[in-house]
This record gives sequence, structure tokens and C-alpha cells, in this order.
Amino acid sequence: MSDAPVTAHSLIRDLVPFRGRPAARLIPRRLASGPMPWVIAIMIALTVMAAAAGLALGNLVNRAQADLSGALTVQIVEANAELRAAQAEQAAALLKADPAVAGLRVIPEGELAELLAPWIGATDDGNSAVPIPALIDVQLSGLADKAEVARINALLVDAIPTARVDAQSDWLRPVYDALAALRYLALTLIALLAFTSAGAVWLAARSTFTNHRKTVEIVHLLGGTDRQIAQVFQRGITIDAIMGGAAGLLLGGLAVWLIGRRFAAIDSGMVAGGNLGQGDWLVLVAIPIAGVLLAMLTARITVMSALKRML
Repeated sequence: MSDAPVTAHSLIRDLVPFRGRPAARLIPRRLASGPMPWVIAIMIALTVMAAAAGLALGNLVNRAQADLSGALTVQIVEANAELRAAQAEQAAALLKADPAVAGLRVIPEGELAELLAPWIGATDDGNSAVPIPALIDVQLSGLADKAEVARINALLVDAIPTARVDAQSDWLRPVYDALAALRYLALTLIALLAFTSAGAVWLAARSTFTNHRKTVEIVHLLGGTDRQIAQVFQRGITIDAIMGGAAGLLLGGLAVWLIGRRFAAIDSGMVAGGNLGQGDWLVLVAIPIAGVLLAMLTARITVMSALKRML
């Protein structure tokens, strides 16, 4: 025999106010007895990791763009080595005299040959097997926009026809686009996880409501309002969400911290640009809070909708 009448009868004295511990007895439950806390924990952990990846990629792109926003590369495309070296020195002198140039460095030919040796080969004396353009790394005091690149290019070409000027950020634009695509992928994953979490809460709330439908009907007859009944179901879902959110934050945060330490061991300037800051960690901490609020809202909407259909 169902225990719904007994449960409802025990609540007659507690209908005003119909909340707190007396109201909680409407839905008998044991702490973390169902799968809901674990489902939410998994969803929160995945969301934390996806959000951390998106934030790290954003930091990496912003850092790289800031570092290269005023960087130029000057190439001297000349086959004759002696003439190429002389033109590189002439180009460096012209650039040093330009007020927009904050600093420059002529890349030694031996350093270039060493970097390119795995691809183009090298001779026994250390020189490249094929002619390598002379390179000058230039840092402007302002932004290396199209107008500034065109001006410096015209300045050099007038004196050195073999000179070519490129903004370093243009070389990395495909990399920026790929990182931006990964950020959008992380955002899409977060949205899908939120949708899945809401769906899981909806199913749990519907199942719990169906299991206690008779009790709800009797409580309705005893004067309990839809709002009061919805609060009872919402309370149970909220407890599950809080436990799952805390566990998910712990698991996801630990995974992010461990992966971050692995990347930090690479000791690369570019990788270091993707480190998470204090604000990023606050965003990660806010994820389970948002998950709890989403679960509460979903549970309330689900139960209120089911109650309206009972009338």
C-alpha cells in the first residue's frame, strides 16, 4: 500500500508555513542516493575544463597579438652573399634613423642557416646550401598596421629594391584563426553541457514528481499551493546540484591545475601567455554556482508545468 496518505496526513499540521524540514518530508530521499549529484558533478567538471581551455586560448591569442602588434620583419632578397650583407646593413641604418622604429636586430646568417638546416640542408662549413634572405627583426613604437608597413616598405625599396617588409602578425594570422576556432568550439561545448545538464535535471524532476504524484494530489486537497509544492521539489534538486557542483569544481579544477603545470614545464614564452589569471579562476569558480541556479530554475519550471497539467 502506498504511504502517500500517511505522509500527507503528517503534514496537515505543517501546511502553514509549508516549507523547511516539515515540507521536505513530502519527498523522502537519502543524501546522494540517486545518480543526479554524480551526473551534475561530471557535467560541471567537463564545463570547468572546457571553460579553462577557452580562457587559456583567449589569453594566448591576446598575449601574442600584443607582443607582435608592432613587430615587422624585413627581408633582403639578394642572391649575392656580400651584396646581401651590405644591403642589410644599409637597411638597418635607414630603419634606425626612422623615428617610428623603437629597436631592431639583424639576424646573423649562421643563426638562420641553423634554424633552416632541417628543411633546406647545410654545407660542411655551416653555410646554407641555398641562398637565404637577410632578415631584420624590427620593433615599432606604435602599431604595425597596413599604412605603417606600406610606408616603411616604400622607404626601404627606394634605396634597396630587394627589400621586403611584412608584419609578423600577418604570418601568424592562420594560427590566430585556428585558436579562435578552438575557442568557439569550447564555447559550443559549454553550451551543449549546459543544455545536457538542464535536460538531466528535467528528467530527474519529472521522475520524482511522477513518483510522488498521489502525495501531491492529497497535499493539493489539504490546501498546499503550487508554489509551495514546487519549492519542496526544488529544494531536493538544489541539494543534489550543490553536492554535484562542489565535486565537479574540485575534479575539474584539479585537472586544469595539473595540465597547467605540465604546460608550465615546457618553459616557452608563447605557452606562458596562456596561463590563467586570478580573474580566470574566479570565472571557473562561478561555473558551479551558475549550474546550481540553472538546476533550480529548471526544476521549478518542470514542476510548475507538471502541476498546471494536473489541474
